[in-house]
Amino acid sequence: MTIRSINDYLLKNQRVLIREDLNVPIKNGKVINDARINAALPTIRYALQEGAVTLLMSHLGRPQEGVPISAQAEFSMAPVAQRLGELLGQTVAIMPPDFSQEDSLKLAPGTCVLLENVRTNVGEKVNEDSLARYYAGLCDIFVMDAFGTAHRAQASTHGVARFAEKACAGPLLKGELDALGKALTNPQRPMLAIVGGAKVSSKLGVLQALATKVDQLIVGGGIANTFLAAAGFPVGKSLVEEEMIATARMLMAETDIPLPVDVMVAKEFSEQAAATLKGVKDVADDDMILDIGPETSKRFSEIIASMKTILWNGPIGVFEFEAFSHGTEVVSRAIAANAGFSIAGGGETITAIDKFGISSDISYISTGGGAFLEFVQGEVLPAVAVLEERGKNK
Repeated sequence: MTIRSINDYLLKNQRVLIREDLNVPIKNGKVINDARINAALPTIRYALQEGAVTLLMSHLGRPQEGVPISAQAEFSMAPVAQRLGELLGQTVAIMPPDFSQEDSLKLAPGTCVLLENVRTNVGEKVNEDSLARYYAGLCDIFVMDAFGTAHRAQASTHGVARFAEKACAGPLLKGELDALGKALTNPQRPMLAIVGGAKVSSKLGVLQALATKVDQLIVGGGIANTFLAAAGFPVGKSLVEEEMIATARMLMAETDIPLPVDVMVAKEFSEQAAATLKGVKDVADDDMILDIGPETSKRFSEIIASMKTILWNGPIGVFEFEAFSHGTEVVSRAIAANAGFSIAGGGETITAIDKFGISSDISYISTGGGAFLEFVQGEVLPAVAVLEERGKNK
């Protein structure tokens, strides 16, 4: 790739505008999970240590565009600024809506400020040129470091990179691209993909793309139920997409997809439901498949142990319910124990990683959700494409 890095520039006394993904959960005005803030810290600290005026911008939730933040205070970046300041050991001020290029020129090197939620700005989602030019006017160097929003062509992710004097990638974005490239472009063999989720249709592009790249493909969750039905096994009243059964059969003909041999079933979808172990041939009409059984867990673990590259997206069962969490736990621990290269992405996947305490044993954990899936499918990420274009025209 021809993407330039933040390390390619001298930052001292420069205004550096960094687009981060600081879209974190907030409750009662406090950040309750600062994982994304921590992921962004190395980039922010680097800019500050190099003597830059450091301006940050991010979205938070889904506010109404054009409505003042005072009228939708629950979407204010103020709690993020508070937590970021605590982690940096310095004040991080929120800039008002009328913050101007002239105001940015008055900031002293070593200062760190955060713009208010970009999604309240008119023109953000449609990538309006006037808003993108405004962002570009605030800085000497624009740094795109938010992989999780790289699949969106918006003013704060794509437009600003077109108009900024200099545009480059931050280490978080570069790390994501390098890790995904390692897993997908020239992976060590054999390679395994694990794709879980509720519906085949929601992950169809990912499944089709990976089927041509991997040596084996494990499917989990509701997706596995559709594959079981495609193989002729009874699935009771489990979540199944009948219209995807033919597609599942085509995918099974294309690549090696090992199916469960035993499953954990319940009569209802409930945390209090009693879990019953059954062979896949013995699922009753009123059963719901909510997890894999111990024999399948063992077989999947053996497959995982034999792999040199593993890409993981999505849980194996309804891991939010304790009785149906064991399949996901066994599989996740097998991935963690694997000595090869592993990359994991997606919200539920990261939740599972946190739940089972294996984050230090996964080679790379992607901060992106939709961007991760689109990259896996081979889609062009607009924010990455514009940085590549800028890199060609140094």
